[in-house]
Amino acid sequence: MYAIVRTGGRQQKVAEGDVIEVDRLSTNEVGDSVELSTLLLVDGESVTSDPWVLAGVKVQAEVLDHHKGEKIRIQKYKNKTGYRRRIGHRQLHTQLRITSIPTPTK
Repeated sequence: MYAIVRTGGRQQKVAEGDVIEVDRLSTNEVGDSVELSTLLLVDGESVTSDPWVLAGVKVQAEVLDHHKGEKIRIQKYKNKTGYRRRIGHRQLHTQLRITSIPTPTK
């Protein structure tokens, strides 16, 4: 059984026991439980994509860690003007473990 969930403006395919990285969830501490909204649910033979049925299905996840991603180096350059800029960025991430995916009630 797996589900497609939405978090942080992105969609991810998850199954029970998976560990995923999402954008930082600043309101949650390590060990807290989080609910993720479900867009699609596949249970063996049946595929559920009805928004009315999936409105009641929330995937449960546990917060494992908060950390920073890899550094991205950005360089700007304009020819013949002496303009050079170098900046970096490290995205903040939250690591989640999927604990349960409930079956929809029809």
